[in-house]
Amino acid sequence: MGLDLHRRRSVLVRMGSDGRQLGKTVRFDNDPVRLKREIAKAGPRAKVVLEATLGWYWAADVLTEAGADVHLAYPLGVEAFAYRPVKNDERDAVDLADLPRMGRLPEAWLAPPETRELRELVRGRHKLAITLMTRRLTRRRTRPTERRDASPYYLAQAA
Repeated sequence: MGLDLHRRRSVLVRMGSDGRQLGKTVRFDNDPVRLKREIAKAGPRAKVVLEATLGWYWAADVLTEAGADVHLAYPLGVEAFAYRPVKNDERDAVDLADLPRMGRLPEAWLAPPETRELRELVRGRHKLAITLMTRRLTRRRTRPTERRDASPYYLAQAA
């Protein structure tokens, strides 16, 4: 199965081992209950591939809880997406489902929930540090010209 996950809606495609699409493409609003229901239709230990993009945590947790075999595709490693003439969500989901069958899945590490929490803390701290540094630098640039380390010669020339 290939799951093209977005912020509000997602697209799910089921494929057989021969590469043929099974059933219709499923488009749904992101909802854990609906995702579990769609995965249950695929049977036990369904192999699901989703791209490691923003917000994949909840989907991976729901899929794992539902008994699916979850694989995370590394976004920069999915070369097939860049050279396609047609770019849409259904095509992305089909390609994600097709990658393991072809042996071309660039797999990313599926971090456990405890590690993800620590990662989010580090990311938040990093973002805060950048924000504070940017404010500090902006404040320095907007102050009137003031040099504490200026020599008396420089101050006399400036006056």
